[in-house]
Amino acid sequence: MKTINGTLTSAHIEAEQLPQHIGQRVQIHGVIHKIREMSGFAFVLLQTKRTLLQCVWDSAHAAFPLRTLKPDMAVILTGEVLAEPRSRSGAELRLLDADILSVPAAEPPVVLHGKSVNASLETLLDYRPLTLRNMQERAIFQIQAGICSAFRQFFAKNRFTEIHSPKIVFGGAEGGANIFALDYFGKQAYLAQSPQFYKQIMVGVFERVYEIAPVFRAEKHDSARHINEYTSVDLEMGFIARFTDLMQLETQLLRDAMDFLREYHTEELALCGVQLPCITEIPCIPFLESKELVSREYKREITDYEDFEPEEEKLLCEYIQKESGSEFAFVTHYSSAKRPFYTMDSPENPAVTESFDLLFRGMEITTGGQRIHDYHAQLAKMQARGMNPQAFESYLMAHKHGLPPHGGLGIGLERLTAKLLGFQNVRRAALFPRDINRLEP
Repeated sequence: MKTINGTLTSAHIEAEQLPQHIGQRVQIHGVIHKIREMSGFAFVLLQTKRTLLQCVWDSAHAAFPLRTLKPDMAVILTGEVLAEPRSRSGAELRLLDADILSVPAAEPPVVLHGKSVNASLETLLDYRPLTLRNMQERAIFQIQAGICSAFRQFFAKNRFTEIHSPKIVFGGAEGGANIFALDYFGKQAYLAQSPQFYKQIMVGVFERVYEIAPVFRAEKHDSARHINEYTSVDLEMGFIARFTDLMQLETQLLRDAMDFLREYHTEELALCGVQLPCITEIPCIPFLESKELVSREYKREITDYEDFEPEEEKLLCEYIQKESGSEFAFVTHYSSAKRPFYTMDSPENPAVTESFDLLFRGMEITTGGQRIHDYHAQLAKMQARGMNPQAFESYLMAHKHGLPPHGGLGIGLERLTAKLLGFQNVRRAALFPRDINRLEP
């Protein structure tokens, strides 16, 4: 407690600090989650930024009637901290007074205060400003924020520099038709499919760079795997010996991220029923070999020799987990025809590339590989594909004036979150997803 002019006042604290203030008078702010009336008293559950706090109202101590409080009110509660071994925190708040900060003007269209929101995915998304208030729904994005915190911690430890590349660009890094066009003061411009050009350029500046930012794909998919705006965790690093250096780095990145979640997000993981994977070494298998393995083991005819069908990704992961125990699998050496023009062809077999995908629980979550760093080699590959090098003048400028051997990767944050939490639809792991049918909320 603090003393002002001889008067005792309450300390304003966080819910997690409650056990440190047993016997003291404190103030805590939050939103009324639920009220459970009992005989002669009531439990008032207060939703704070990270947890639910149990408060106890009784007429002998509270200076206000219980009917003053309603679910979804924003409040500042004043009370005395009591030891309570049955509480998760070991303490609870005996209410003395309440300041009402806001009163809801309408009843929510869905029940928000259960363990989960019992509604369809479309309803969850239609009422996103409300359904995200549910403890389990918001825990999804606390875990996702934890993943980003862990990644940034890893990048800082490994001397990567965070960059922020433009999202309005002159052309598509990935090529193809899946790019959003826009009018840029009378000029043709596009929304960035990836920060690829810029992170390669910045390798020549900082050597190791990363970015966590949105990218845009104008794919007319209506599937559980795709959204049109997603968050990509991109990194690029110079002076690599082979593309396998990147795979080793990502293995350690994911290992550290899982450890971070175990340490700092225990409550959210339990709330969502998450079983974190144990990552030691991640198995690695060449693309063609993996296609043949799935065909042989599951009696499936190979219909596409350049890419996976979604079912093949699932079956390959199923097989790898059964044989090795790993829920992750690297697939390497994708066809040169299938990979972008900046991907380095394999010296041993120019028909395939020094590239990889990382599959996790049946879905591709990462694409990466070594890039062409030699100016003349990059020019030759572009010309062989019928591309106009003059359209990529600023990108090629970095190559012309010298780049070290380098490579990088991109992780789909929503896909990683979805597979980690066991979701069948990636939109569950997008805060406000954008797909071919949804532009709001």
